Amino acid sequence: MKLTGAQALIKSLEMEGVEVMFGLPGGAILPVYDPILGSSIRHVLVRHEQGAGHMAEGYAMVTGRPGVAMVTSGPGATNIVTALSNAYMDSTPLVVITGQVPTASIGTDAFQECDITGVTMGITKHNWLVKTAQDIPETVASAFHVATTGRPGPVLVDVPKDVSFAEMDWHWPPALDLPGFRSPSAPETADVQAAAALVASATRPVIYAGGGILKARAVEELRVLAERTGIPVVTTLMARGAFPDSHPQCLGMPGMHGNYTAVTALQRSDLLIALGTRFDDRVTGRIDAFAPGAKVVHVDIDPAELNKVRRADVAIAADCKLAIGALAATLEGAPAPDLSEWWSQLRRWQEAFPLYYSQSDEPPIKPQMVVEKLRDLSPDDTILVSGVGQHQMWAAQYWRFDHPYSWVNSGGAGTMGFAVPAAIGAKMGRPDRTVWAVDGDGCFQMTAQELVTASAERVPVKVAILNNAYLGMVRQWQEMFYGERYSEVYLSPDLPDYVKWAEAMGCVGLRAESPDEVGTVIEKANAIDDRPVVVDFRTDAFEKVFPMVPAGASNDDIVVHPAQASGR
Repeated sequence: MKLTGAQALIKSLEMEGVEVMFGLPGGAILPVYDPILGSSIRHVLVRHEQGAGHMAEGYAMVTGRPGVAMVTSGPGATNIVTALSNAYMDSTPLVVITGQVPTASIGTDAFQECDITGVTMGITKHNWLVKTAQDIPETVASAFHVATTGRPGPVLVDVPKDVSFAEMDWHWPPALDLPGFRSPSAPETADVQAAAALVASATRPVIYAGGGILKARAVEELRVLAERTGIPVVTTLMARGAFPDSHPQCLGMPGMHGNYTAVTALQRSDLLIALGTRFDDRVTGRIDAFAPGAKVVHVDIDPAELNKVRRADVAIAADCKLAIGALAATLEGAPAPDLSEWWSQLRRWQEAFPLYYSQSDEPPIKPQMVVEKLRDLSPDDTILVSGVGQHQMWAAQYWRFDHPYSWVNSGGAGTMGFAVPAAIGAKMGRPDRTVWAVDGDGCFQMTAQELVTASAERVPVKVAILNNAYLGMVRQWQEMFYGERYSEVYLSPDLPDYVKWAEAMGCVGLRAESPDEVGTVIEKANAIDDRPVVVDFRTDAFEKVFPMVPAGASNDDIVVHPAQASGR
């Protein structure tokens, strides 16, 4: 069967089971847009290519399937670079298709030419510049394999315009020869036994669970291991929901803005069982002062992460699902370690230093209250999406994550503007679930135009803007560390008018200005399911995120809320 390269590309995506893709056409990719008209794939027309990338990320994070985006060459390709970088940092599987100028024009500075494979070499697992139409099926199949095998991540396929027009003989590769991207093997028995021996002798162990638990679909294995051993569990920012917050062994989130107990438990532990986590600086604080008395068992599918930041006593390069299952099986029937004294200490810390804020009956609204009300008034399995900044930390702190794949955020890259498009992608991936985006006014202004996409595509996401009229996290740092010299952080609470802006984009716009209005407006938003909703919550500009570990400091220097400081 003869097909054009463009037809072969769309057919290849169909062969990979792609149901939805996000994109924006342009000259170099235009030939590929023509066969979409007869395809089973739903294409979502975005308003900016960065939005296409973040939508694909949100879709991938809630479904586990790779998100797919397609954009044109030059500025179209460079506009999606931020999303590729974000996905690379957070190990999110993406397949991005970019158009390219004709092969004869490459290197001539042709109109909208960009060496996008060169640009993205350091922020993709792999990328391809397709040279002939005949190569398209195998390239697409390879792209999906690489994006999803081992440690997942983004890939890019660059397709010159003349390759899209050229004819090829259709074929689908029966097998792929990609020796560098094989499925992980089971962990070495000796390593598992060595890890089990450390567990048996520990008196202050902590399971340090990272986002790799979710990538590996190892939620049940983690629960079994935790309950079999009685060991407390902390879940990083990327792992929220991997272990239920309501579970009595869950200590919550560690890190720069983690809760006191989770942070201090890591510091005082004598054994860290690090599962699918990379000892990120936001968690460790000053690395030479992190958990100084702890031995380390480190499990990661990527061997490059082992001993990269913290040297492990037992390093296991394996899929978390296989490794945790093997460790739990090895420990089955063995007497659980006596951790009663350790748990007594942990409970004392929890009692003395809970998350804290104070809300009066008068304005302004505390942002923490908004998150708590959203949590309490929305369905239990609501998917929560956040941007980056103070609102992200309050969302991670005050939501109750009892379901995996219900938290979507930008962790490693810290990309402002992530929330709105990612929420649209998440809702398209899980249309049966309520999706709330908690955003800041600074973040919202970066990508709010994608709500036009949501309205046009009838994707009823809900957005809560914690409007404090500032770039809040930057303001907090300037207040605490720059002598209250507030340089270029004020935004204004009324410019733009978020309610009118929302309505102009086809959404329902609502506003809450006092604490007594918060619950009512949330219930009104939750009752609307036929269009997007944006709620402008007028929040306290002076509220700060606590606890906080100052940048470059030890976790021992954690700063709690001023009202709690006397208890330390």
